[in-house]
Amino acid sequence: MKILHINSVCGVTGTGRIVADLYNAAVSRGHECRIAYGEHKYKNAPGNMRTIEIGTIRDCRFHALVTRLWDMQGFGSRRATRLFLKEVEAYAPDVIHLHNLHGYYMNIELLFRYLKQSSARVVWTLHDCWAFTGHCVYFQSVGCGKWTQGCHHCPLVRQYPASLGLDRSRKNYQKKKELFTGLRDMTILVPSHWMEIRVRSSFLKDYRIKVVYNGIDLSIYRPTPGGFRQKYGLEGQFIVLGVANVWEERKGLNEFCRMADLLGDGYRVVLVGLSEEQIARLPKHMLGLPRTDTARELAEIYTAADVFVNPGREETFGLTVAEAMACGTYPIVYEGTACAEVAEQGIGRVTAGGVEQLAEAVRAYRANGQIKGIEKYAQGFSGERFGAEVLAAYGEEGL
Repeated sequence: MKILHINSVCGVTGTGRIVADLYNAAVSRGHECRIAYGEHKYKNAPGNMRTIEIGTIRDCRFHALVTRLWDMQGFGSRRATRLFLKEVEAYAPDVIHLHNLHGYYMNIELLFRYLKQSSARVVWTLHDCWAFTGHCVYFQSVGCGKWTQGCHHCPLVRQYPASLGLDRSRKNYQKKKELFTGLRDMTILVPSHWMEIRVRSSFLKDYRIKVVYNGIDLSIYRPTPGGFRQKYGLEGQFIVLGVANVWEERKGLNEFCRMADLLGDGYRVVLVGLSEEQIARLPKHMLGLPRTDTARELAEIYTAADVFVNPGREETFGLTVAEAMACGTYPIVYEGTACAEVAEQGIGRVTAGGVEQLAEAVRAYRANGQIKGIEKYAQGFSGERFGAEVLAAYGEEGL
């Protein structure tokens, strides 16, 4: 079976690593695979993988410009997409697996016109909500439900993919609905039931929708002792850890700062993935670190922590929660979220309310004594299980 993955990135950040894992799963089972990607600011696609670069850095920058001016994310990159589709025709995949199509690299109009006349089976993993909104990738923070009927006057137009000029959310929504519906053979994969509920309320509801929890490499994410505490002078401190690729407001940066104040002496809140500017603004009693793309180093940090907190309410899976559990670290999350689904599959604290309840949960875990063997609860999130379930979604023939 010949498989083509299409994503904004390859091998880096959350979706890039997911795509790389699926590539390895397919190749290990004897399938042929390619990864097409288009965000050229990342130059570290794994060298052992067969990849297709979509467009150039200049194409991406022009696409970003038209997005900033006219709110046209997904409608630029016409030349780059035409050239890419010629490569797709030459490769002639049996399965085309879509991932993030936003990211200033793909023209969705040309792509879906091609997909509707192609004989390839289409699978689309929705890592966020962009596919069924007129602009945003998430909407829960502002309580917006326009996407269920038809977007207009977007309250998040200044957020990624930010437009500083027009608000085309009404037209974008109508065009996406026209393009994304009506495919003969498409399956939508979602990484949580939290996400499934939203897709079933969108214009994509008539497709086959299957929940497949993301996977992690349990040979890397496992208890990994190291010198993290000594390196940063954290001996004797109760470490409360947070990890994100990008610390946006929805990731809970302000909540961590408030929680650090509530916890007081004897606790140290450590955040990984901050920008230099964010680190400089962080209160002195917190430790901020830049992002690391070294999974083994991240596993060491997870292992050194006493608890892992994810206050996100819009995560579509909660990959960091699974990684922390696999390293033996107790997770604390909010109820009614995809992170709660992950914690409830194993062990962890799911709390209602806000920052005060998070802080109380941290204190309670410290007072009651730490739980051993937490890593065994993460076995259900193995990369092997993930790869097998995704390949099964491609269809039984060829497996």
